[in-house]
Amino acid sequence: MKCTQQIALTFLCLFSLTAVARHKLYVSPKDSANPQNFIKDKFRATTRLGDGWVPLFNGKDLQGWRQLNGKAPFEVKDGEIVGTTIATENQNSFLCTEKSYGDFFLEFEIYSENNLNSGVQLRSESSKDYLNGRVYGYQFEIAPPAGKDPGSSSGGIYEENGRGWLYSSRYNPEGRNTFKAEQWNKCRVECVGNTIRTWINGVPIAHVLDATSASGFIALQLHGVNSAVLPDKKVRFKNIMIKTEGLKPSPLDDIFVFNNIPNDLSPQEMKNGYKLLWDGKTTEGWRGVHETKFPAKGWDIKTGTLSGEGSARGTESTSGGGIVTEKEYTAFELKFDFRLNEATNTGVKYFFSELDNTGGKTNGLAYDLLDDSRYPDSVLGKNKNRSLASLDDIIPADKRQIQKIEIRKIGDWNHAIIRAYPDGRIEHWLNGYKVLEYVRGTKFLSLVKESRYKDLPNFGLAKKGRILLQDHGDKISFRSIKIKEFN
Repeated sequence: MKCTQQIALTFLCLFSLTAVARHKLYVSPKDSANPQNFIKDKFRATTRLGDGWVPLFNGKDLQGWRQLNGKAPFEVKDGEIVGTTIATENQNSFLCTEKSYGDFFLEFEIYSENNLNSGVQLRSESSKDYLNGRVYGYQFEIAPPAGKDPGSSSGGIYEENGRGWLYSSRYNPEGRNTFKAEQWNKCRVECVGNTIRTWINGVPIAHVLDATSASGFIALQLHGVNSAVLPDKKVRFKNIMIKTEGLKPSPLDDIFVFNNIPNDLSPQEMKNGYKLLWDGKTTEGWRGVHETKFPAKGWDIKTGTLSGEGSARGTESTSGGGIVTEKEYTAFELKFDFRLNEATNTGVKYFFSELDNTGGKTNGLAYDLLDDSRYPDSVLGKNKNRSLASLDDIIPADKRQIQKIEIRKIGDWNHAIIRAYPDGRIEHWLNGYKVLEYVRGTKFLSLVKESRYKDLPNFGLAKKGRILLQDHGDKISFRSIKIKEFN
């Protein structure tokens, strides 16, 4: 009897220790001064159950899953889901949950053989009336660091069969090499409302706000291959778990946020120092060039969009003219969305000053906004330095990067960034790609001497200036205009 009691007591102690370990899931933010440590503490319990976490894969078979599109096989081996490429299948293959999910936390471990592209679909769909049933939606990208393209890195958000990259490692280069090929990697996704955040091995990778899809299935992707790529490469998944209730988002961090919600400023953007330069509703903070008020005509505000209505070229000053910020800026990051009209030729100027006698037509550095395919000026200048995202008539946007960009069609929104650093460096970004970089100084002035600004002394070297939205006689629309000032 005594022996039996001792065995029972030992078993009870072991059970209690197991239960404590299993349910000690989170470290309170109050107990962790560093948000990144907080995330890493979560990952230490990846194989847990309880606290609302349930397995999405039972470890034995593919019950609850179905395959779509490509025919590359998925099978269960030793408690893992293993996908294997085949030479005859160049279409992406997807193993999809039968159930759809809206708000959720997802954790999984993945092992990818070197160079094998894969991913996990989030809130995705398949419909016969869209691309003949091709899977489309958000994807947690899996691309081991093997290529030269710094944007093809794991943890970014790519929209499969849609808009392409929403958030690549170009936005967060510090997370570029977090994913380790031919090793197990612990991944985490938080989808809550319009927000999608990702981590790999405890490191924050992507932060996206987008309202395109609120619900859909989760799917494991096996990328198609061609004859130039060896078949029989494998990607392995295990410990796939999901939580759909009691969701408490992780603490904010400091990585870049791609916010596709019009005129919205997210908590993390505010934490990182961004402000709305245009409030999406009024003319507050803006006025006409050489004016004290906002133009009475030429500009229109409707449904969160600020639009230049367009006028006959050469009559801009009498039809409203450009608008400028009331405040001047020295070093900053300017983010804005723009929508081109057919044959648009206009721009956004920075370091603009009204203290000259040029009427404001040539003052300031310009980020060109052109419909390159229809406006004839785009083929003029030198090396296409009068084209989309170029520094007007001085430095062309990088053709190699432009070729990679999925330029939105006329009527859709593009995303631009202008970064003006305190040390004189300037960057132009377009749809997630850095397309131009230069330093204001001697070399820059030598390029100015070959441009239409050659007769303006010290052109582009002003220490501070306003932001100018040009009225160049063409229709153009803006939204989500935000600015962050650098110290």
